Amino acid sequence: MTLGALGVVYGDIGTSPLYALKEVFHGGHVPLTPQNILGVLSLLFWTMTIVVSFKYVLLILRADNNGEGGLIAMLALATQAVRAKPTLRRVLMGVGLFGTAIFFGDAVITPAMTVLGAVEGIDVYAPQYHQFIVPITLLVLAGLFAVQRFGTGGVGKAFGPVMLVWFAALTLLGLPQILENPKVLAAVNPMYAIEFCLHYGWVAFVALGAVVLVVTGGEALYADLGHFGKKPIRIAWYAVVMPALVINYFGQGALLLEDPAAIKNPFFLIAPSWAEMPLFGLATLAAIVASQALITAAFSVTKQAVQLGILPRMRIVHTSVRDIGQIYVPFINWMLFGFVVVAVVMFGSSSKLAGAYGVAVTIDMTITTVMTFFVIRYGWKYPLALCVAATGFFFLIDVTFLASNLLKVAAGGWFPLTIGVWMFTLMLTWKQGRQLLSSKLREDAIELKGFLEAVFLSPPVRVPGSAVFLSAELGITPNALLHNLKHNKVLHEQNLFVTVRHHEKPWIGFDKRVEVENLGNDCWQVTVHFGFKNEPDVPEALKLLEARGVHLDDMETSYFLSRDIVIPTIGSGMALWREKLFASMHRNAAAAADFLHLPTNRIVELGSKVEI
Repeated sequence: MTLGALGVVYGDIGTSPLYALKEVFHGGHVPLTPQNILGVLSLLFWTMTIVVSFKYVLLILRADNNGEGGLIAMLALATQAVRAKPTLRRVLMGVGLFGTAIFFGDAVITPAMTVLGAVEGIDVYAPQYHQFIVPITLLVLAGLFAVQRFGTGGVGKAFGPVMLVWFAALTLLGLPQILENPKVLAAVNPMYAIEFCLHYGWVAFVALGAVVLVVTGGEALYADLGHFGKKPIRIAWYAVVMPALVINYFGQGALLLEDPAAIKNPFFLIAPSWAEMPLFGLATLAAIVASQALITAAFSVTKQAVQLGILPRMRIVHTSVRDIGQIYVPFINWMLFGFVVVAVVMFGSSSKLAGAYGVAVTIDMTITTVMTFFVIRYGWKYPLALCVAATGFFFLIDVTFLASNLLKVAAGGWFPLTIGVWMFTLMLTWKQGRQLLSSKLREDAIELKGFLEAVFLSPPVRVPGSAVFLSAELGITPNALLHNLKHNKVLHEQNLFVTVRHHEKPWIGFDKRVEVENLGNDCWQVTVHFGFKNEPDVPEALKLLEARGVHLDDMETSYFLSRDIVIPTIGSGMALWREKLFASMHRNAAAAADFLHLPTNRIVELGSKVEI
């Protein structure tokens, strides 16, 4: 498990040595003096120690949602903790949605930044081929996104060993330089970082925007909690990742103390000449692993967001018969690839992309800290003073890094922000649109029990088999039933009125999967419960009714769905353009039948128009 965590969890943060130290001095604002090199190294060391070792590994990993982590799991925990405060809950939901939306900006920048950073080794080894850096980067990325549809199972098995070799290489590259110039170890003293900040003031504040690059990928520790558990993630960090990163950064610093001209690309220049090409290949491989981790996380976040009702249904392909977490979302895959291509072509180098990188990361880091406060205060009921002390320090650090990165908005930070705002608009529009649609359907709805009583006063013809009517609202007569009675004038022998509920918790066991109420005349009202990590398989869930005396024959069961066509109108709902956007999203959403795993040859869809 620790080896697996090395490959999946630490791919992003593990490739930071490719560009992090170089970017602090890029632009010439910070003079390359021995004192400044030690000061910057001290900043890098203590940033990793405080943000990753203390904040994420010790504190945030404790805030698991039934073993699951990530911003959506944290959002669910925080909103549940403040359920008694509806206004605060709405604010936290909005903040959490924005953080989730910004994550997609990070998922675009990371593959572009890491692969570009690796391929730029060409500039060191064969500068005459500089013009091929962007084409080779695009070729590597195109191959990476193209293989997603085959699943990450086979590739994933290689992630751990590849990253173990990578971290070993980081250590072996850094150690000789440190042994030749051991005075670089003085940078462990935090006074060097403090003196650097006090001496340079504003310039040091601006430099923090590059320093934060050493902790990009910190969110992955928490996001992948459900895959590996706390212990393997902690062992991998303390035993392998942090020592290797510190040794490599200090090795780069030792090289700069001897040869300031190496700032051009200290990571590749630290290697002996015989290791140049193997290192170039290994760096590219590690960059692919780091990119893969973000792509896989984007698929996972999308699926969770769909099941929580903050994104429309999408086609989700399961690439493994054994591992339910291995999925492929075609729309997200090619959307990310399109944005990544734009980023690589538009920025053209890792130095220019660095301006775009930190913004998305620091926003999510800050939101995670804010959410943690509400979880430990209202969920775990810890004293206020302890909660403020535990999260306030980290909040100040996060906000400082965020403020520094906001200075880079014009230099490229606008790119992930634009993606984040676009995704946030889609999420908010979908969530509010669904609320408007549900409200409208409730206004026009007929109460189910009363309707069935009226129907059975003069019952229609009963035909053999079972009918499953999917209904968004519990206790409401589905439109599909009304249309079936109106047009076909028959009722099946057995009728189930099924409402699917998605909950703000990752897993709901089979013992709590279904609730059933007998409505008489062989009619049942059924509620099916899924967590946001469960696979929403309705036919599989309905098999659990056998123990409750409800037998369903697969070949004799038909599934009736209502297909609502949304008509935007000028009124008290959303702005007209947003209603049109929601109508388009609703029309193009993946079919509910596919999402709920209904058998394609047993489905009947009956449509109606709804004005919102």
